[in-house]
Amino acid sequence: MKRGLQGNEQEDGGGTSGGCQKTLKRSRKQRREKDLEDEEVRWECLPQEILLHVFQYLPLLDRAFASQVCRGWNEAFHMPELWRCFEFELNQPASSYLKATHPDLIKQIIKRHSDHLQYVSFKVDSSRESAEAACDILSQLVNCSLKTLGLISTARPSFMEMPKSHFISALTVVFVNSKSLSSLKIDDTPVDDPSLKVLVANNSDTLKLLKMSSCPHVSPAGILCVADQCHGLRELALNYHLLSDELLIALSSEKHVHLEHLRIDVVSENPGQQFHTIKKSSWDAMKRHSPKFNLVMYFYLYEDEFGPFFRDEIPVTHLYFGRSVSKDVLGRVGLNCPRLVELVVCANGLRPLDEELIRIAQRCTQLSAIGLGECEVSCSAFVEFVKMCGHRLTQLSIMEEVLVPDHRYGLDDIHWEVSKHLGRVWFPDMMPTW
Repeated sequence: MKRGLQGNEQEDGGGTSGGCQKTLKRSRKQRREKDLEDEEVRWECLPQEILLHVFQYLPLLDRAFASQVCRGWNEAFHMPELWRCFEFELNQPASSYLKATHPDLIKQIIKRHSDHLQYVSFKVDSSRESAEAACDILSQLVNCSLKTLGLISTARPSFMEMPKSHFISALTVVFVNSKSLSSLKIDDTPVDDPSLKVLVANNSDTLKLLKMSSCPHVSPAGILCVADQCHGLRELALNYHLLSDELLIALSSEKHVHLEHLRIDVVSENPGQQFHTIKKSSWDAMKRHSPKFNLVMYFYLYEDEFGPFFRDEIPVTHLYFGRSVSKDVLGRVGLNCPRLVELVVCANGLRPLDEELIRIAQRCTQLSAIGLGECEVSCSAFVEFVKMCGHRLTQLSIMEEVLVPDHRYGLDDIHWEVSKHLGRVWFPDMMPTW
């Protein structure tokens, strides 16, 4: 009996304990399910302004997938605020590794959101098909009112390979229908003077930035048309062959609002190309009219093509040499560029630039950034350069291979001396080992 009772008691006790455990497990599971239900409710009830903020951080494809979760998310996906800024990526899978904007999504954007687009850019690869696809989209934006437009070729300028008439026709649609364009970037395109006149006729009061380097169908007269009528223009970028004394005088006229940035690309199409000279008086007129303007110049020339440049004083502030430049030219830079703020030299050769660097430090009293690539400078001259202008140097990018050890300094201790004069820790840039 005792054994039976004990057995029953043990059995009952075990049963009770097992039942409690099952009940606990059920209650935990129910709590988890309730928590999940609460979470689902909270996600569904998120205000659209919060969803909009979240969607803005998602890549386009993820945003499209998220729009299929529920009706609220789909409504957020189509909020006009989400489509004001958009980048069309157009490329051919066979010639590009970039992921293109899906054609179905492009159709949906044009159908439902073309009137919402305000800040638009087109990124195309080197294929003509991608450039034509971009123009097809442009020609359909008849209800848009763009504020900024950028046409970007990621490799070879594919817009130049399509029929000029097709490109101009598509671009004119935007110029005519967008009455408030403030920024236009159309480098490496077949834009021409008549299309610029259409741009000016519809957007002269709002245009502030115009970038059109490497546009062979534009003449100085086309640029003058823009300069004469777009009195709000603040930034202009073009090739040197379009720069003239007449244009600088026009930009310096009383009626013209002060230009803040002028970027000039000096590019050699063929070795030995001849370049015209801009008079010092024209630069002086520009400087008097806009005393604080930045003149940014990119040089891609061969050494024997620098003859017309830096013979007289020029108000350049940012100077970039993309190819090898001689000691003589850098010496002239030190003599005739007193407003220089930034200097980048890609390459020079095997002759040390000690004297040229010291002269630049002495005469370019506003210099605050310098970068040297394949050049040579003795460690002593470099330390002297930093002593003279170290207190104002915010950017100092020098490859270790540029510095040549001498009797005073070696590579192991030069960073201490330079850091002392800069007032911060500095090391020369190292060549990657991979």
